[in-house]
Amino acid sequence: MGEKSSNNYGAEEVVENKQVIFRDYVTGYPKESDMYIKTSNINILKLPQGSNGVLLKNLYLSCDPTMQFRMRKIPHSPSHQSESYVPGSAINGFGVGEVLDSGNPKLKAGDLVWGTTTWEQYSLIQNPESLFKIEHTDDYDYDDVPLSYYTGILGT
Repeated sequence: MGEKSSNNYGAEEVVENKQVIFRDYVTGYPKESDMYIKTSNINILKLPQGSNGVLLKNLYLSCDPTMQFRMRKIPHSPSHQSESYVPGSAINGFGVGEVLDSGNPKLKAGDLVWGTTTWEQYSLIQNPESLFKIEHTDDYDYDDVPLSYYTGILGT
């Protein structure tokens, strides 16, 4: 996962980015066959110049019961439809990631964040206001708290 390789010219490095893609709207409960894995190559982990976005390496992704409803097409309900997943696109949900590159002054490389991200190894978040920095400000020993908890009880 996330294998690095050089192209023939040696000018840029690329990494594999695996994504979970939503195949099509479901009826009933979702099945594994309603999704598939897509692997693509991306430029080595740098933001486009002038971007205010954040590039994340996703560490944990949530799998919430409400996600099954987002996999359904709700007829005659434009407000709900906008929250449905789009067939052929990567699934999104809550996640925890490490900032690899940032054009946002509030976040820097190495920061850990939680918020809405995409089910893939690396995500470019164009709207970093939806991310929350994981701050260890209490006297509690946070080394004992798994980061995965931020996809649930600590992150919502």
